[in-house]
Amino acid sequence: MPFRYRLQKFLEIRIRKKEEQLQEVIKAQAEVDRIELLIIKNNKDIQDTRVNMRKSDPMMYDGFDKFLKHLYEVGERLEQERQEALKALEVEKEKLREREKEVNVLEKHKEHKREEYLQEQKALELKQLNEIGAQKHFAKTREAKEEEEIEALLQEKNDYRKHS
Repeated sequence: MPFRYRLQKFLEIRIRKKEEQLQEVIKAQAEVDRIELLIIKNNKDIQDTRVNMRKSDPMMYDGFDKFLKHLYEVGERLEQERQEALKALEVEKEKLREREKEVNVLEKHKEHKREEYLQEQKALELKQLNEIGAQKHFAKTREAKEEEEIEALLQEKNDYRKHS
């Protein structure tokens, strides 16, 4: 009879939850990456605006200043979003670590039960082999006794013939 783990369904459920949580971590990481790309784009816009401001007519400085102020506000907002996304990512990673721990506990339990099962199977096999060995021993002993009895009878018969 092959090994069957009685908590296999629970293990499969925990593995599925871990995989779902991994997807959540991937989504959270993608959100962080998206925001970081927006920050990079915004910083590039700021840099380009400064370069264009130096090349432009001084009468347009006021418009450039307003636009730069807007870009800095966008940058601050993006930085706040990035911090929130990093916190959310850390929360999701912590949940993933918990799910992995739950799976590892059951996998260790399964391995322990499998080891116990294998030990029991070895003990049963050894017991069967011992029984077979004992049966063979008794059969050989019985055969040996029968042969000794036959030889003793033959010996008696030969002794009887010699004395007669």
